[in-house]
Amino acid sequence: MTKEQSEVIVVDKSVINETDSTAIVESNELNQHSAEGMVSAQFLKLAKRFAIDGALLPEEKQMLIEDRTTKRARLSQLRKQKNIETIMQKTLGYCADFEIGQRTDTDWLSRYISLSEDVSNPTMQDLWAKILAGELTKPGSFSFKALQVFRDMSIYDAKLLAKACSLAIRTPNKKSIRLISGAYQKPGLLNVFSKQRQQYVNLSRFGLNYADLLALAENHLIYMQESESSLTTKGDVLQFNYNGLALKLTAEKSNVSIQFYKFTPLGAELAHLISDKSNDEYIEYLKSKLSHFFAVNSD
Repeated sequence: MTKEQSEVIVVDKSVINETDSTAIVESNELNQHSAEGMVSAQFLKLAKRFAIDGALLPEEKQMLIEDRTTKRARLSQLRKQKNIETIMQKTLGYCADFEIGQRTDTDWLSRYISLSEDVSNPTMQDLWAKILAGELTKPGSFSFKALQVFRDMSIYDAKLLAKACSLAIRTPNKKSIRLISGAYQKPGLLNVFSKQRQQYVNLSRFGLNYADLLALAENHLIYMQESESSLTTKGDVLQFNYNGLALKLTAEKSNVSIQFYKFTPLGAELAHLISDKSNDEYIEYLKSKLSHFFAVNSD
């Protein structure tokens, strides 16, 4: 191969490389424009759905703003009507087999409708239907304040409440709901150096970490301040219920206290919306922790 031929090949490779680079750049720009066009189309579709796309259209295709305002108000009312009717259908399914209680408070019902008519998520609609069914069969089950708190909850918050309920224990009358976080024995001469004197319940191991507890507290569903039970005397019996399972704790040691996060009255109200769902792994773990201080029996 001559020197001139070698130079030609080098030049040709350079041209090829430049061509490839240009093609790659053009391809990337094309993909970017395509992606932007797809996002724009999705955004326009969303805006049109809520009748707020007027200013996004070419000027010659825009309706008068008065007409756009009327259209948006009409679509909003239609959407609310559809939502509340869907909730009514779901409610009928929940209370069909129960006798309706005394006459429902019309003020409560009016407030309920105004708070629930914007709910379009099917899961949240189910929970709103349970609220109404519970109030119809047992008036006074849900307060105005509970409705307001629930209105501001997202689907994520509702799932978080369900997770907390799946790990919570109740007193026999079901009025007090608690998340047990640990147990400890008051230090004395015989146990001051014992490593078993404090037992922690790791809730994050079962999907409820500290950030989740904070979120529950921000929604006024639990108290963030940990509470403690009274110190036990040996032989004391504590009765609890875990999602339908009776728990009987008989103190084998004195001066033991159980630590827990307590549900607020609002949290306890809304917890009635959540179906009992036991976590077998969790309850066995909890029993193993409490068995350092109690004889634990479950039925």
